[in-house]
Amino acid sequence: MGSSVAMAEEGEGVPEECALTISGDDQMQFDKKELSVPSSCETVSLTLEHSGSMDATAMGHNWVLAPTDAYEEIAQAGMQAGPDAGYLPEDDRIIAATDIIGGGESTTVEFSTADLAGQDLTFFCSFPGHYSMMNGTFTVTE
Repeated sequence: MGSSVAMAEEGEGVPEECALTISGDDQMQFDKKELSVPSSCETVSLTLEHSGSMDATAMGHNWVLAPTDAYEEIAQAGMQAGPDAGYLPEDDRIIAATDIIGGGESTTVEFSTADLAGQDLTFFCSFPGHYSMMNGTFTVTE
C-alpha cells in the first residue's frame, strides 16, 4: 500500500489508516458518528478539532473512548469529577481520552489497539450534558 503525503504530518509516525481526525462544533455535534481502524494498526492517533468559536469553559469538547456498556456511567461520573479533572472520573474502563478544548483548538491522543478488536466501543464527549448527543461507534476491524 502506498502512503499519502497529505496525511504524513498527522499522527507522527503512525500509518495513514491509523491516523483519525474528528471535529466538534458549537452545536454539540461531532462530524462523524463512526470511526474505525484496521486491526493492523497497533497504535491509533486521533486528533480532535473544535470547529466552533466558543471557549472551552462554555462549549468545551473532548474525545473519550470506552466500552459501550460503560460510557454513560463514565460520562455521568465525569460531571461530578469537574473541570479540573477534564470531566473524567478515575476509571479503568476509559481506553483513551483527549484534553478538553475550545473553539479553534485541537488536541491529539495516541492509544494502543491491543485487545480492542471485536469489542463494542463508543466514543463520546464527557463535557457536562454533551455525551447524549456527541457519541458514536469505534471499531477495530479484523
